[in-house]
Amino acid sequence: MKNIEVPALARVEGEGGLFIGLQDGKAVEIRLDIYEPPRFFEGFLVGRFLQEVPDITARICGICPVAYQMSSVYALERALGVTIHPQARALRRLMYCGEYIESHALHIYLLQAPDMLGVQSALELAATAPEVVKNALRLKKIGNNLLKAIGGRSVHPVNVCVGGFYRWPKAADLKALLPDLEWGLAASIECAKWAATLPYPELEIDYEFVALHHPDEYGVIEGEILSSKGRVLTIPEYENGYIEEHVERSNALHSHTVDGNTYLVGPLARLNLNNQQLFPAAKQVIKDIGVELPLKNPYKSLLARAIELVHFYEEAISLVNSYKPEGRSYITLKLKAGEGTGATEAPRGLLYHRYKIDDQGLVQFAKITPPTAQNLPRIEADLFALAPQIVEMSHEKATLTAEHLVRAYDPCISCATHFLKLKVENV
Repeated sequence: MKNIEVPALARVEGEGGLFIGLQDGKAVEIRLDIYEPPRFFEGFLVGRFLQEVPDITARICGICPVAYQMSSVYALERALGVTIHPQARALRRLMYCGEYIESHALHIYLLQAPDMLGVQSALELAATAPEVVKNALRLKKIGNNLLKAIGGRSVHPVNVCVGGFYRWPKAADLKALLPDLEWGLAASIECAKWAATLPYPELEIDYEFVALHHPDEYGVIEGEILSSKGRVLTIPEYENGYIEEHVERSNALHSHTVDGNTYLVGPLARLNLNNQQLFPAAKQVIKDIGVELPLKNPYKSLLARAIELVHFYEEAISLVNSYKPEGRSYITLKLKAGEGTGATEAPRGLLYHRYKIDDQGLVQFAKITPPTAQNLPRIEADLFALAPQIVEMSHEKATLTAEHLVRAYDPCISCATHFLKLKVENV
């Protein structure tokens, strides 16, 4: 029997354990067990007034609160049959740009890059490459500042409401960010070039990629749910194609397609399905660094994030320059009973919400399907593909290799203690 136990999996949120069972030198069982206690947000929402929902769902994640707010407001607006002002929609995209910028900069430099460069943490990286870490922190801070300017604060913003925003941010406050955004665009292009030089482990997977797709813009807040296998669904049809199931060994739900297959959401899926909708600088950087799409290596999600970082800096600049708020920042709601769905692209992948409300605007039912729940079965499948390499490695290298693969997904298990037990056992 061979046991490998990691006392703490750093740079991943939550509690989990990994079991690998071997028979005749082959992996016969792999379990990514999530034993983080359930958080019951869907239950908390029942009985709440609809305008409370964006602020409550924002607390699900401190890194991507905008994603939870946006999926919830679109679902509730669909339930009421309302459409927001075009400038409010543009402001929502700009707010989402801020979230992508801070989240991607964090993951690229501070969470996954240490694995690529063979160091234990960003602190060790800072000792040898201080300018890299300094630029990383500045790239992230610009995203946080953009969120604060629009949402009132950089973590768990409070300005989003069903029907728009509680107030328009001042145009002067947004335009004051343009010098930093211009610096960030140049820095993100250099980041993408640097990311292309990293020593990615070899692992190619034939994924089913799933992401929002919009013909006129990079899929983020509206569009159809597109699969690389040809499945196209409207957002209200999501549950006709993708199913969540309870798994006895895990407190996290696992998702699969209706025909029982795993699928991948997140930066690789978005880039492979939506690259034609990228802004010009991002398209150019793909050419400059010689990326051949589709990317099928899970470790290269870092590279996909770097390309997206270029896009969202350039889109943010465009949206700030065109920002001219007019009239009220929100529409008056006429309450009625209804049901609505919403899906947006969190930095980690597709995020789906469904709500039922009564004629007083009180939530009667809530369903939230986060990206990590959709990716968990896929992570396990990737670990099966990686297992033959792991069993031939030393204890230390096997541990780091398994950790790196999980970290490459940037899973948001929860905002809690970091702990992973990796156990390899002959059965």
